[in-house]
Amino acid sequence: MSTGETFGRTIQLFLVDGKPTGLRKASIHGWTGLLFVSGASAFGDLTARDEVDRTGVYILSGPDPDKAGSTRVYIGSGNSVAERIRQSALKRDFWETAITVTTSDDDMSKGHAEYLEARLIEQTAKAGRVTLDNGTHPDTSRRRLPEADIANMEQFLANLRIILPVIGLDMLKPQPKAVSTAAGPTSPSISNEVQFEIRHKSGVQATAVEEEGEFIVLEGSEVLTGTGYVQHDTAKATKDRLLADGILVPQEGAQEPAKLRFTRPWSFTSPSAAAAVVLDRHSNGRLEWKVKGASQTYHDWQQAQAAKQEAAE
Repeated sequence: MSTGETFGRTIQLFLVDGKPTGLRKASIHGWTGLLFVSGASAFGDLTARDEVDRTGVYILSGPDPDKAGSTRVYIGSGNSVAERIRQSALKRDFWETAITVTTSDDDMSKGHAEYLEARLIEQTAKAGRVTLDNGTHPDTSRRRLPEADIANMEQFLANLRIILPVIGLDMLKPQPKAVSTAAGPTSPSISNEVQFEIRHKSGVQATAVEEEGEFIVLEGSEVLTGTGYVQHDTAKATKDRLLADGILVPQEGAQEPAKLRFTRPWSFTSPSAAAAVVLDRHSNGRLEWKVKGASQTYHDWQQAQAAKQEAAE
C-alpha cells in the first residue's frame, strides 16, 4: 500500500539461535545490506560469522555514563568488521549492543565503507539524539568516490535510516519539526497543529504537540519540582538530565510550589513520560493532557481520530 511517495517495506528479522536476546540478523527485502545485532553475551557469535568478516561499518551503543537516560554510540569501519569491532569493543565499557553492517554479496569497498562511516557520524551528530563517542568526525568531502558510487551509498544510508529504528536504534532519526525549530505555542511552524495542555491547580501550565509518534513539550512550558510525590526512576533521571543540560531552568519569581521552565522544546516517548516530568509524579498522560482550550483528554482525542480514519476508509 502506498500514499504519494510513501510505500511499504518488508524487513526480515531472523533470530539466529531462536532467542530474542541472542544474535539477530536483519535485512530489507531486495537490498544487499546485511545487519547483525548482538548483546555482550552473543558478541562472540557475531564476530564468528563469515558475513561479518567483510568490509563494512559497525556501531557500538549503550547507556551514556555521563548523561542519565541518554545513549552513547561509537561508529567505525574496517576491511574486516569482525576484527575492528572486537578491537573497539575492548576499548569501551559503555556498550551493550553491537551492530555490524556489511553486504550479502561482499561488494562494499574500503572507500564505500569510509564514506558510509563519515556520513553516519555526520547524520548522527546532526540528529542530536545520542552522544557520539567518536573523537574525530571524518570529512565526507575527502572520501572521494565516483558520482554513481556516492548515489549508491546515499541509498544505502537511506535504508539504514529505515532499519536501524526497527532494531532499537534511532540515532539517524531527524528531530521533530517542533524541536528543530525551537517552537513555542505560538510559533508559525506548529500553530496549525493540535496542541495539548496541562493546567494544574498549582498554576503550572504546559503545552505540547504530537509529531511523528513523539510527544513534544514546547518552550516556555512550566514544571513542578520538589513536590515529594512518588516518581519513577526514569522520570527522575530525565528531569535531572534536562536540568544539567539547561533545558529546564528555575522559573524566575515563582512562588511555592517551586517551578521550572523549558528553555526549548523537548521530545518524550509518550504523553505519560511528559506528564510525569511536568507534574513531578507518576502520571497517566493520556488523561492529564487535554486538547488546548477544551475538556477533551488526549485519550478521547486519539480515539476520535482513529474513528475518523476508520470511517474514511
